[in-house]
Amino acid sequence: MITLINRKTWIIFFAIIFMLQNLAFAQDQNARIANMTVTNTRDHLLLYLNIEGAFRDDTKKAILNGVPATFTFFTSLYQVKNFWFDNKIADITTTHTIKYDNLKKEFIITRSSESGEHFVTKSFEEAQKLMTQVDSLKIVPLAKLKKGGKYQIRAKAERGKLTLPFYLHYVSLKDFKTDWHTTDFIY
Repeated sequence: MITLINRKTWIIFFAIIFMLQNLAFAQDQNARIANMTVTNTRDHLLLYLNIEGAFRDDTKKAILNGVPATFTFFTSLYQVKNFWFDNKIADITTTHTIKYDNLKKEFIITRSSESGEHFVTKSFEEAQKLMTQVDSLKIVPLAKLKKGGKYQIRAKAERGKLTLPFYLHYVSLKDFKTDWHTTDFIY
């Protein structure tokens, strides 16, 4: 009888700890993918999305002190098959990098999806917008898709570790990872 009460007490204890851990994790993860849109041109399947909550105070402070930051976007396209494994058609990784030039008081943004083209702005708000948006990312030529086929596009974003100068290694900067965001569509 006593072992049964002890067992129930331990089960309740671990259940409470597990719930508190998940609650703390949910509060820690502010960044999320929003406004994910899949569309097409005459020749390609395109993806549009943006991240909300990516620039926390510690990230802003580090960037304004000249520390470069990189956002990486992972995108996968699958052909959905009923009662079988989905077929991966495309797997794309793009990066956006921001660097603040303290002397010129301007932000330099490099987006890998635009073939290394640099964007320069003096506005931090515009720099944040350029960093958190993916516009017209070519996923796959439409010739690779079958008419009437079911597809799913999955996207995720994360910020890489900020590399701080030696004298600032005591500063704690949290990285973020968004959850996978999916959109189903029929071509």
